[in-house]
Amino acid sequence: MHLLEAVNITKRFPGVLALNGVDLKVGEGEIHCVVGENGAGKSTLVKVLTGLYRAEEGELSIGGTNINVHTQHLTKAVAYVPQELDLFVNMTVTENLFVPFRSKDRAGGLFRRKPLQRKAQVIIDKLDMNVRPTDVVKNIPVSDQQLLQVGRALAIEDARIIILDEPTTSLTKEETRRLFSVIRKLKEQRKSIIFITHKLDEIFAIGDVVSVLRNGELVGYAPLPEVDYDWIIKKMSGKELDMTKRYRPTKPPGEILLDVANLSGPGFSNVSFTLREGEVLGFAGLVGAGRSEIMQALFGYLPAKSGEVHLFGKPYRMGSTANAIRQGLVYLTEERRSFGIFPYLSVRTNIGVVLPRKTARWGVISRQWENRISQKVMTEYDVKAPSTETLIRNLSGGNQQKVLIGRSMEAEPRVLIFDEPTKGIDVKTKADIYNLMKRLAEDQRVGIILVSSEIEEILRCANRVVSIYQGTVVGENDIGYLNAEKIVSSIIGVNR
Repeated sequence: MHLLEAVNITKRFPGVLALNGVDLKVGEGEIHCVVGENGAGKSTLVKVLTGLYRAEEGELSIGGTNINVHTQHLTKAVAYVPQELDLFVNMTVTENLFVPFRSKDRAGGLFRRKPLQRKAQVIIDKLDMNVRPTDVVKNIPVSDQQLLQVGRALAIEDARIIILDEPTTSLTKEETRRLFSVIRKLKEQRKSIIFITHKLDEIFAIGDVVSVLRNGELVGYAPLPEVDYDWIIKKMSGKELDMTKRYRPTKPPGEILLDVANLSGPGFSNVSFTLREGEVLGFAGLVGAGRSEIMQALFGYLPAKSGEVHLFGKPYRMGSTANAIRQGLVYLTEERRSFGIFPYLSVRTNIGVVLPRKTARWGVISRQWENRISQKVMTEYDVKAPSTETLIRNLSGGNQQKVLIGRSMEAEPRVLIFDEPTKGIDVKTKADIYNLMKRLAEDQRVGIILVSSEIEEILRCANRVVSIYQGTVVGENDIGYLNAEKIVSSIIGVNR
């Protein structure tokens, strides 16, 4: 029996056919994986299913009840866990789980704190989170915030269908294992799971069936035991992709661009390394190991307590992000939505707003100059968008990332730090970004630092690898001396 049936779902935006007659049928107690390249229509389909978007055509039924897709509706039968963190960071874990409070959870004008905290503890235990119901969300680790978003879906008692959009993005392998255990228990309770991911190994680890979208159309559906990796990749991209291809720069590295000596700050201590012209330096480590904190201190976002840094052989003054950009060091954050983009502004404004030297004269922004630079970025970095006036929030994650890379390069950096650059990005767009990094290193001789939780990504792209464990450097090697086992051993504190 199909708990959810979506038939011929069609959604249009100005100049774009986002969904073209898509069918999706999800069985009761089924884990249904939905995959596709960035921009394939996955997010649009989810927003139709949850009532955030109206569809021009199609039919939708949940549990045999017809839902009108031509009007914006919200149904309690569907719970959605977004990819990007979307929490009330100044509220407690309990408040985030149960807001908006139902009448039975309130006494007068106040919510019944103690009973809700007890209910919150049940969900916390189910997800094996290391938090308390009274903890303020901004004070808990990002991985627990990701699990908290899953907990919000579990707190919706009427939900029969749970949509998980890239839920493991910020989770360690152990946390992912715990999440999968919860998903399997939900399946045993006859709840249906729509699981959206770009990690193909997760599809085969957790899924029952898979639907593949490409260019707004359903191009493949199959039970997972009947297909393999190559089938999914070919359906997603429309062609064969070489999953073993290396993207390391092949030209010899040049002079030292960045020299870091005994740098200490929040979450890390006595970190030393060098970065050369035209090379990709990988930073490997577990979530919470201190990799991002090191990069944010270099960029001036976090304070450095001690240490010396030289950029192009000259002392480098930290503590100001604007000064870092002026000196030629640019940082691309892993949290695109929170810190990288202005979601409700256009592509043009997102590019121009941080380039006043190129878009303004005497304090006045030139729309014409902004548009010229934006068109250049969209062309050179193959950004797929109807126009420069498109809101950047309506672009896929991969195209948002290309905008950020292009914007950064317009600042003419010599050192470019990529923090989890392919987070939430499909295999084809990953290859595009790897090629971009290789081109920037080889042709423009930019020194690139690649921070990644994906060992395979580092092995495919980096010339050298720095391993971080509990905020300190525990290894630095040329890629020729490394394999996945050696990297994993170092980042979990096992010397081999």
